[in-house]
Amino acid sequence: MTAGNTVGGMAGATVLDYGDRALLLQFDSTAEVLAWTEALREADLLGVLDIVPASRTILVKLDGPRYQAVTRARLRKLRVSPDAVATSPEFGRVDVVMDVVYDGADLVEVADRTGLTTAQVVDAHTSTPWRVGFGGFAPGFAYLIGGDPRLTVPAGSVGLAGEFSGVYPRESPGGWQLIGHTDAVLWDIDRSDPALLTPGMWVQFRAVQPSGRCKP
Repeated sequence: MTAGNTVGGMAGATVLDYGDRALLLQFDSTAEVLAWTEALREADLLGVLDIVPASRTILVKLDGPRYQAVTRARLRKLRVSPDAVATSPEFGRVDVVMDVVYDGADLVEVADRTGLTTAQVVDAHTSTPWRVGFGGFAPGFAYLIGGDPRLTVPAGSVGLAGEFSGVYPRESPGGWQLIGHTDAVLWDIDRSDPALLTPGMWVQFRAVQPSGRCKP
């Protein structure tokens, strides 16, 4: 990886050579990552094989070293409107409603740490839509914006970690603070898009009683 240069139109962003077959774009926020991911996909640049968003970066995978310099030059011409860096959804827009039973093992601890009651934690988690920032960790796991390796977390657990909320698609190691669980199927290879949650989606959590079922 080589030293980076600020890219025109990307306020505060940096572009780095990532080996000789990729570029790594660095940003200050996940919201910027989402806006530029969409812009890059719409630009459909020649030689770009894949665009992979993460918390503060976008990895642009290229079809060979010959595309590295030309893609960097094309990036300087791209622009994103400040309005595209959305921190709240368009009025009324919710892509997925996810029913959650708020019975997580760490719900009381989260309440203690935030100075809220457990009911207020649930209200805070459900009152505002979350946006899918990026995927990772396991197929179907999405980091939503807005540990001990011996710990095993049940499938469907809904948790918090720093600025993110997330839902575990299957039983796996984990270290997030767990506040509830859902029956939503996060990863299904029989769907046209196996992942229920994909970058840019808006997700609304809804508190239900244990007998409740989440919407597909």
